[in-house]
Amino acid sequence: MFDHKDLAQLHSSALKMQNCIRQNTYCPPEGKALRRFSSWEVAELIFKINHSTFRGRMSAEPDLPGGEVEPDGRQRWFTLSEVNELRRRMKVNRQSLMPPRPAGKRAVRVAMCNYEGGAGKSTVALHLAQAAALDGYRVLVVDMDPQSTVSRAFGQCEVTEDYTPLGILARDLIRETDRMALETDVDTPVPTLPAQIRDTGMGELRVPDFIKPTRWPSIDIVANTPNAAFGEFASAKFRRWNPRWSFVAALSRFLDTLDDEAYDLILCDCPPAIGHQTMNAVFAADMLYVPSGPNYFEFDSTTRFIGRLTEALRGLKDGFDAPLPDGKMSLPKEFAEVKFMLTRFDPADEAHQKMRGAYAEIFGERLTPHPVEDTRLVQKSGPIQPSIYEMDYRDLTRDVWRAARSSFDSAYTDFRADILSVWDRI
Repeated sequence: MFDHKDLAQLHSSALKMQNCIRQNTYCPPEGKALRRFSSWEVAELIFKINHSTFRGRMSAEPDLPGGEVEPDGRQRWFTLSEVNELRRRMKVNRQSLMPPRPAGKRAVRVAMCNYEGGAGKSTVALHLAQAAALDGYRVLVVDMDPQSTVSRAFGQCEVTEDYTPLGILARDLIRETDRMALETDVDTPVPTLPAQIRDTGMGELRVPDFIKPTRWPSIDIVANTPNAAFGEFASAKFRRWNPRWSFVAALSRFLDTLDDEAYDLILCDCPPAIGHQTMNAVFAADMLYVPSGPNYFEFDSTTRFIGRLTEALRGLKDGFDAPLPDGKMSLPKEFAEVKFMLTRFDPADEAHQKMRGAYAEIFGERLTPHPVEDTRLVQKSGPIQPSIYEMDYRDLTRDVWRAARSSFDSAYTDFRADILSVWDRI
């Protein structure tokens, strides 16, 4: 027979092996520095200007950040902080290199979601966040998935569940229950929360307690951990303790407290399910991004996801006894944009081409123009290996690296256009 004690022994052994594997794979320590970027990358791939033009400006303006020069003097290498300073200070043909950002608008919120596990949600979220950072945007990543793929990819390997989205839900439950107690008349009593949640101190946590810096200077993260996998059970218990708690708005209320100018993009990576975690991200989002693989079963999964999400949103419309407090989101839930993206796409595969045609027929302009192509580098990128943007092309064949990067660059071009369109509508 095999019981929880045997599972505990397996868990202990697995943790020891996990630490060993971590030392020999990519899951980097939090303090690991991001690599430098060559002057060629900065000019051609980040600023989108001619390399000779960039070198000419560097020579003409010696007070600009000079980066680190190779011993042979042929190439300069810049940190991302130096790249961002160059972006702020340089102009080309009297044009700023800063990305467009409408004044007086808050960050665009995006939920990356689908039923299908392995559809590439986390890989896409990771690369789009990093592409946006290279483009000059300030990004907050919210990892709603206890699998914590994105968190580990950003070096958040040791996270306490109190400081994950589960902690945000617990904090919100306490604060909303307190708010109701102050605003509700005597004839409508507010439930009393039990000591097991009251005595945790979660209600006193501040917003910055949940937001951690990453090795990318313009990317912060609300990380997750496998220890928070019981979050769906915990949040169901939270709802029993206070049935009037508008649980779906917890993340939105948390994000509402951020200064509108703190970030340009807030990107939520969701688990492959429609539960409390995903619905919080969906409710907080201005735009849904739905990655899906190019085969029938993944098309079927995406179709079922749309159906279940429709039912969930319809249920939310009249699902609360008390109205939502004033905030930046409201019910019935509306999105400024919904987009579908093909992932793991092989342009030489006839079946993939046919499935792309099927997606295009159904979703039309809501299907992004550029799929993420399936290459060996893309397959390897993520928490175990560096992302495409973190890989140093000197360790590879430059053409192979550029081919993999160009797929994500094209996907980001579509994504950026969607962000700008959403900004016009919020």
